[in-house]
Amino acid sequence: MTAGYRVPFDPRPLLKRLELEGNTPDVWEELWGELHHQGDVGEASFAAVPFLVDIYRERGVIDWNTYPIVATIELARNKGTNPDVPQWMADEYFHAIDKVANLAAKETLQAEGAETIRSMLSVVAIKKGLRMHGKS
Repeated sequence: MTAGYRVPFDPRPLLKRLELEGNTPDVWEELWGELHHQGDVGEASFAAVPFLVDIYRERGVIDWNTYPIVATIELARNKGTNPDVPQWMADEYFHAIDKVANLAAKETLQAEGAETIRSMLSVVAIKKGLRMHGKS
């Protein structure tokens, strides 16, 4: 599978680090850099989304990173030369989008910081089919 750089990329080691180490800036920087690069995403980007959402849910702490990376990947889907989600992972991917939007709907009133709130509202807008409003 490829991701943002259009070269083979396995997100599992970074996802494992995120799960074990928590919200470390260096892990997030690598995830952002690899999963989305200058508007490009790939199958590995889509495959990472359910894991990112589950890790976020398990952590139980409001955090900025998960919402915008999921929104960014979803908004890049089928845009330009980006692929669609492969059929074999579509159910899990779109279920993760629903889960993160539901979390956002619950957490928005507790969140602080304009960027965090905007990214939460972005995934809610995407889930409701308002992709233009999902661009934060």
